[in-house]
Amino acid sequence: MGTHDLAKALEIWTLQNLVDLSIFFGMSAFVLALLQDYLDSLKGLLSLRVSVEVWEVFTRVMVDVALFFAVAFGFFVLNPDIMADIKIAVPFEPLATVLFAAAFVMRVFRGGHAPGSRWNRRAVKMMLAAVGLNLIGYTLIMEAPSAEYLNAHPSPFWSFLKHHLRSNADLDLSQIVFLVCFPLLLGIFGWGTYLGLARIRARESDS
Repeated sequence: MGTHDLAKALEIWTLQNLVDLSIFFGMSAFVLALLQDYLDSLKGLLSLRVSVEVWEVFTRVMVDVALFFAVAFGFFVLNPDIMADIKIAVPFEPLATVLFAAAFVMRVFRGGHAPGSRWNRRAVKMMLAAVGLNLIGYTLIMEAPSAEYLNAHPSPFWSFLKHHLRSNADLDLSQIVFLVCFPLLLGIFGWGTYLGLARIRARESDS
């Protein structure tokens, strides 16, 4: 294996791991958001008021940090060149990134931190749908049975998933997914930017 081949293999390995990390962080964010009431109940074990306040902030920020990395890694690999090099379950993983991005904006800019609030419920539903898409994409498509297994046990079902729903196997579908999901992500980023700037202007007018 030459230097170029080694560098390319390392690049593909790194990018593939970013996809896996995006799935992991997205699932972590959903689980932490789902367990918010349980985490809040643990405040009773803390004796100092300061530690209680720190715990409240920490448990909510953990969800946002996990969401941020899920979106950042998912956005990074969502481009035609990378999708042609690595196996991404399309349209599952890209759509999950879009939903995680929407949930992040809802939590950070629309008051979705408060358990039981309308925006919190919406964010959790978005994360639930995204986790479901990622689980289907990762389990059934990205980690479908190997070629060796299919040679010994032919299966039209698994062969279809591997050859038509992987980004590096069906480039036409990958382009369609990119042309749909990338503008959606840009729109969500624009929405978050607008809400963030609106908050800044509101603080400036109050001061």
